[in-house]
Amino acid sequence: MAPGIFVRKIGMTHIFDENGTNIPVTLVKAEDCQISQIKTSKTDGYNAIQVAYGQTKSSKLSKPILGHLEKSGLPSFRSFGEFAVSDPSQYNLADSIDLNSFEIGQTVKVTGNSIGKGFTGNQKRHNFSRGPMTHGSKNHRLPGSIGAGSTPSRVYPGKKMAGQMGGATVTLKNTEVLYINPEENILVLKGSVPGKKNTMLKIQSQKY
Repeated sequence: MAPGIFVRKIGMTHIFDENGTNIPVTLVKAEDCQISQIKTSKTDGYNAIQVAYGQTKSSKLSKPILGHLEKSGLPSFRSFGEFAVSDPSQYNLADSIDLNSFEIGQTVKVTGNSIGKGFTGNQKRHNFSRGPMTHGSKNHRLPGSIGAGSTPSRVYPGKKMAGQMGGATVTLKNTEVLYINPEENILVLKGSVPGKKNTMLKIQSQKY
């Protein structure tokens, strides 16, 4: 059983269960994933498998990557990722990873890059409350005082202030698999997942 797979986000929709409850779901499509390297604690210091995905033209790849793929006997892949495993001897180079590794009702971890929101203020970024809107107040969405008096004479690191929001790596745990379509390589996950349409996501079993 493979520890995980790389998928591309298709979008969101909703389904109804047997009780008529409306459930929001996310559809993802599995990429063509093949094992490109097997790492062991003896040779690399840890046990893992490297998975190649995202086929492309060989002319778009550098010679080091082409040489790495040639050792494994794989076609031209442009992206790589790793999954930690307990026993690397169970896997072989060039083995394909598909949706047969997952089951309906299983919970998985989903990792991806969240949607970037740009430079945002305290209210949007940290859910701060705003100032009064009436009686001549000039402090509607301003940050206000950010430090103590002359005792520290500085602002402590990690102060919640305005800044870049989103565009970061996010991992969601306990995401349930509701439906699997092996013919079209589509996985239906309960709820939302990080990223926008066509975002690449890393899905792995909850036990890894």
